[in-house]
Amino acid sequence: MLLALDDAISSAVLAGRAADAEIFGVIDLTSKIEARIGAISLGRAIQFVANASVLGYDVRGAMVLYGEPGTPSLRIWDCEHLWGQYGGALLEP
Repeated sequence: MLLALDDAISSAVLAGRAADAEIFGVIDLTSKIEARIGAISLGRAIQFVANASVLGYDVRGAMVLYGEPGTPSLRIWDCEHLWGQYGGALLEP
């Protein structure tokens, strides 16, 4: 059951990769304040969260919000999994 849910989320994210998304909970380690990241595509949001730690951000509390209200948010482990699974395909239009 969990695997089917994971596949459904992965399919939905891949299909909606160009949709608008917002990222919250990213801390800039230099200034120690939450970074303001404007609306970007879902694919780019996943890429950013999956790779932000090497850019000097703490993303342990990050959430990617997308889709209709009630759509589950993506957390760091979701983004890392999706980026590892789909990579650059998430950035294609």
